[in-house]
Amino acid sequence: MNGKVTFIGAGPGAADLITLRGARAIADADIVIWASSLVQAEILEHARPDAVVVDSAALPIEGVLPYYEQAARDGLRVARVHSGDPALWGAIQEQLERAKELGLETEVIPGVSAFSAVAALAQRELTVPEVAQSVILTRLEGGKTPMPPKESIRAFAEHGTTMAVFLSAARCGQLAAELLAGGYDTDTPVIVASRATWPDEEIVHCTVGTMADTVKARKLWKHTLFLIGPALGSSGTRSHLYHPGHFHEHRRADPAARRALRAAQ
Repeated sequence: MNGKVTFIGAGPGAADLITLRGARAIADADIVIWASSLVQAEILEHARPDAVVVDSAALPIEGVLPYYEQAARDGLRVARVHSGDPALWGAIQEQLERAKELGLETEVIPGVSAFSAVAALAQRELTVPEVAQSVILTRLEGGKTPMPPKESIRAFAEHGTTMAVFLSAARCGQLAAELLAGGYDTDTPVIVASRATWPDEEIVHCTVGTMADTVKARKLWKHTLFLIGPALGSSGTRSHLYHPGHFHEHRRADPAARRALRAAQ
C-alpha cells in the first residue's frame, strides 16, 4: 500500500469547526502532525490511541520530512493538520511537492478560514449589494515573506471593497496609514479579531482612524485578523436573489414586483 499525506484545515481555533472529512482523516492516520501554537489540542481527540502524534510548532519543514519518508517507506497515512484553511498562508505547496517526490499520495481537505469565522462572529455579510461585491484577502507588505511588487495594501485599498488583512497586527500603524493613503475614509468600519473562536477570543469594532490605537491599547499583536470596509457598517440594502421580482429555474417572478424591480434598475 502506498503511503499518503492528507493536509487538513482544522479551522480558525474552535475544535468543532473542523469538517467531518477532516476529522475522519485524522482518525484514519498512523501519524498526526499538528502545531500546538495554532491548533487546539481537542483536535487530537479524533486521533487513534496508537497514532504517533507530532507537535510541529518548533519544527521547520526538515523536521517534518522524516515522517513523510517513513510514510513512503512503510505505507503509512499521515494527517498534516493546519490552522484555518490550508490554501491560505498554509505553506502546503512545498510540502505537496516533497510528498509527491517521495511517491506519496496526497489529499487536501479544506477548512474554515479565520476571515469567514470572524464575519460569522460579528454577524456581518462581507458582500453587500450596492456596497461591496468583492473580498480581498491579503497582508501588509514588508514582512518576513516578500510580496509581489503589484500587491500592496495601498493599491488594494483603492478598490474600496471589503478587505481581510492577515499577519499584520504588529505593524498596525503602517497598515492604517496605507489604508488611508489608498482611499478608505477614517470612519470606515474595522473589525479587529484576536484568536477568533478560541476560548480567549477578542472581537473589537473600531474604524480605520482608530484601529492602530485600538490594537496597541489591547496589545493584540498575534493571531489577529482585520476585516475592513463599508459593508461592515451598511444596512438597508436588499439582494435581488430573494426579491419577489427575481426569477430563476425554480421560481417564477411576481409580475408586479418584476416591473418594480426593472424600473428601479
